[in-house]
Amino acid sequence: MTDLGPPQWERAVLEKIALKALDEQRRQRQWNALFRLLWLIFFFLLLSAFMGWIGRPDKESATAASGRFTALVDLEGVISPDSKASADKINKALNRAFKDSGTQGVVLRINSPGGSPVQSGYINDEMRRLRAKYPDKPLYVVVQDLCASGGYYVASAGDRIYVDKASLVGSIGVIISSFGFVETLKKLGIERRAYHAGDNKDFLDPFQPENPVHKDHAQKMLGEIHQQFIQVVRQGRGKRLKETPEMFSGLIWTGEESVKLGLADGMGSLDYVAREVIKAEKVVDFSPKENVFEQLSERLGTRFGQTLGRAAVETAAGAAGMR
Repeated sequence: MTDLGPPQWERAVLEKIALKALDEQRRQRQWNALFRLLWLIFFFLLLSAFMGWIGRPDKESATAASGRFTALVDLEGVISPDSKASADKINKALNRAFKDSGTQGVVLRINSPGGSPVQSGYINDEMRRLRAKYPDKPLYVVVQDLCASGGYYVASAGDRIYVDKASLVGSIGVIISSFGFVETLKKLGIERRAYHAGDNKDFLDPFQPENPVHKDHAQKMLGEIHQQFIQVVRQGRGKRLKETPEMFSGLIWTGEESVKLGLADGMGSLDYVAREVIKAEKVVDFSPKENVFEQLSERLGTRFGQTLGRAAVETAAGAAGMR
C-alpha cells in the first residue's frame, strides 16, 4: 500500500507554523537592528561631547582654563527667556567667568538685534553687580555685526564698548507691532465673536477696530519703558554721551558714528581687546554650553525625534503586516 504522507490539513498547519516562526525571527532581527542603531547614535553623541567635538572649536574651553586669560561670554541672537541669550544663561556664564582666579578681564561679545526688555534688564543689572563685586576685573563689550535695542541695553553696562566701523549700534526705543484685520474679515464675510469680562480685556485685539483708549494706554506704557531704557543708557555711558535729539529716537548708527556719539568707546575686536587692553592674549570661552541633548535638539530640531519615532512605528507596523 502506497504511503501518501500526512493529510492535506496537517501539511497546511505545518506550513503555517513554519511561516510563523520565520516571521518572528524576521521581526526580532528588525527590532534588534533598530535598538543597535539607537545605542550607536547615543554612544556617538556621548563620545562627541566628551571629546569636545560638539561645541566651540575656536576658543579654549573653560574646563581647560589655566593661568592668566581673558574670559569670553558670547551673547548671540534674540534675548528672550527661552533662547541661548536668556538672562539665566548669560548671567550664569558671567558669574563663572568672574569667579575664575585666572580671569584678568571679561569680554561680553554681542551680536543681537535685541529682544525682551525684562531679560535685557536682568543682564544689565547683573553686569553692574559683578563689576562692583570684582573691581579688579574689567568688563568690556565687543560688538560684532549688530548691537541694537535690548542688545545695546545690555552693552551699556560694560566698562567700555568696542565696535567695528561697520557694526550697527543703537535703536534705543521700544515697539509693539500688530495688524488690523477688520476690513479683511468684512470682505471675507467672517464675523468676529469674542466674549470677555473686563472692559479692556480685548486690549489691542487685531480683529476689532482700533480703540483710542487702548492706543493711548499702549503708548503710555511704551513711553515709560523707553524712559527706563534712556535712563539705563545715561547711567552706563555717563559723560561720554554726546546727546542729540535723534539719539533716543530709535535710529541705528554705524560703529564709526557710534564712537563719535559716545555710544561706544573705540574700534576693536575680541583679540584686540584681549591682547592690547586686558593684556591677556589667551581667550577662554565661558559662553553658555548646552548639554549633548540640548545641542542635538538645537542642531537637528525635533525632526530627529520624530524620525526615530516614525521609524519605530513603521518597523512595528511592517512587522505586524508580516503576520
